[in-house]
Amino acid sequence: MDTTQNIELFKELVRCGTELSLWCYDDAGQLLSSNSPEEALFSTAFSAFGGKEKMLAHAQQSTAPVQLGSALGITWGAAFEWADGRVKHCYVLGPVFFSDVSMKQMEHGFNAYNGLELSVAWKKHFVEAMDKIPVSHNILFARYLLMLHYCLTGEHLRASDLVLGSAATTAGGNNAHRDRHKVWMAEQALLQMVRTGDLNYKDVLNNSMLISNGVPVQGRDPLRQGKISDIVFISITCRAAIEGGLSPEEAYALGDTYIQSVESATSLDELRTLPSTMYDDFIRRVHKCRTNPSLSRPVQQCVDYIEMHLDERIRAEDLAALVGYSEYYITRKFREETHYFINDYIKFAKIERAKVLLTSTDISTLELAERLGFATRSYFSQCFKQVAGVSPAEYRAKLKKK
Repeated sequence: MDTTQNIELFKELVRCGTELSLWCYDDAGQLLSSNSPEEALFSTAFSAFGGKEKMLAHAQQSTAPVQLGSALGITWGAAFEWADGRVKHCYVLGPVFFSDVSMKQMEHGFNAYNGLELSVAWKKHFVEAMDKIPVSHNILFARYLLMLHYCLTGEHLRASDLVLGSAATTAGGNNAHRDRHKVWMAEQALLQMVRTGDLNYKDVLNNSMLISNGVPVQGRDPLRQGKISDIVFISITCRAAIEGGLSPEEAYALGDTYIQSVESATSLDELRTLPSTMYDDFIRRVHKCRTNPSLSRPVQQCVDYIEMHLDERIRAEDLAALVGYSEYYITRKFREETHYFINDYIKFAKIERAKVLLTSTDISTLELAERLGFATRSYFSQCFKQVAGVSPAEYRAKLKKK
């Protein structure tokens, strides 16, 4: 894999859409390249505002790219080139704003870095250069960062794999172009994952991140915008968890704890993992409370395995091997406890997942059939109609009329 050629191609592709800088550090954090005085200035700011330190620390814990924010509302992205299991180079993309930032916000941001002893001359130079920082859509920037990761590693990642500086930062100026129906569909799919305690939620979460990046509030304070989106997300997730069977006492107490954590955050970096952590926490709690106490441990293991492997072809013999019983025994025991034959239960679970994907994505029936492990599109459509009463196309069309 020729990393140099890939990086040059990446730069050209990015220039087709916007002007973003890209510079490189070695594994010790030594800057290896910058192409202009502004890039040198912004790389200095990246280090001064703690971005470089956080980037190097992140590289010791994860291979995924990371989004790094600052108190000034500026964001950078970092992706890593690896060799022999160690970081070889760190590539930094940016800086960008996700919304227009006022001078008052900038002054407030600089106050957060009082201990850095930044000179008045340096601040003045930096503020003058900030006009050259582009305002980018958060979702588009995330896609660029995933593309950069692919150019460096050859690995395809989803948006949900990206470590975000703020998982719910709005992208001022672009909200008018949001497809409201798609946003609603994605939100309903996210909440359905919570209501059912579905641990296999990452595809739905990934799709929602590529459709919407938070509440479209208009304001000059990126941190406050991020907090508003996070609090809204926590609130609707909490209510979905109650609908899924979690007690109101536990759900509200948990939600209040996460809201307090959001309000206590002093930077976008502090917010970055809260939404995904909260979402996973609620789903796991709902899953636990929905676990049927009347099911024996082997049958519950089978049910959990089915739910987590709906994109695969699941056979009774696989489940028998999982729990250590004969196929005859586990088939009979599964039927006695769930009142479903194993194959019927698998089919029903796959169709329920298909409903969610039809609700939250625009993927074709053929792709959906392949993703859920059906042999053919026609067989998938046949099974779907048996369970849902309508074809996949009719089901999706019905939703769009709402």
